[in-house]
Amino acid sequence: MSSVATDEPTNEEEIVGLIQAAQQNERQAFDRLYELFADRIFRYLYYRVGDQQLAEDLTADVFVRLLEKIQTFRLGQRDQTIVFSAWLYRVAHNRLVDHLRKQSRSETESLEAVTLSHDETPDLAVEATLEQEELVDAISALTLEQKQVVVLRFLEGYRIKEVAGIMGRSEGAIKALQHRALNALYRQMAREAR
Repeated sequence: MSSVATDEPTNEEEIVGLIQAAQQNERQAFDRLYELFADRIFRYLYYRVGDQQLAEDLTADVFVRLLEKIQTFRLGQRDQTIVFSAWLYRVAHNRLVDHLRKQSRSETESLEAVTLSHDETPDLAVEATLEQEELVDAISALTLEQKQVVVLRFLEGYRIKEVAGIMGRSEGAIKALQHRALNALYRQMAREAR
C-alpha cells in the first residue's frame, strides 16, 4: 500500500482517546487511526479482490466512510481495540460486498501488473508475482467466511478471540471455520501445483 506505519497502539486508552478525539473532528486523531489500521484493511481487501489498485481504492473508501460515520461509533466497557477493529472491518466488508455486487453486473477485473522495485530482477519479480497470484487464486476459491478467517488470522495476525469479535461468532466456531479453511486451502494449492 504505502509507507503507512503499522505500529500497534501503546494501550487500550490510546485507542479510546483517538476515537473520542476523532469524534470531536480532530484531524490528527483520525490520521493516527489511519496509520494504525490502513495497512490491515488494505491487506484484508487485497486478499479478497486480488487487485492492488482496487484494494487501495476500497481502503480509501473505508476511511472516507469512517470519517463520515465515526460519530455513530459507541464506546463500550472494555476491549475497545477489538470492538473498534471489528467495526472497521465490518465497514470494509460492507464496502467489499457493495463492490462485488456492482462487479457482478460488469466485466471481471484482472490482476494489475506488478512494478519492479530497484533491487528486484525481472526473474524474481515474475516468480514473486506468480506465487502471490497462486495464493490469491487459492484464497479466492474459499467461501466468503473462510477467506475472512484466513486473512484475519494469518495475514493480519489476529488471535482467535479477536477474529471471533470481528466476525461476530464464537471462538469455537472460528476454530472450526479456520480448520475447514486451511484444509480447503491445502487442497486448492495441491491442485494448482499439479
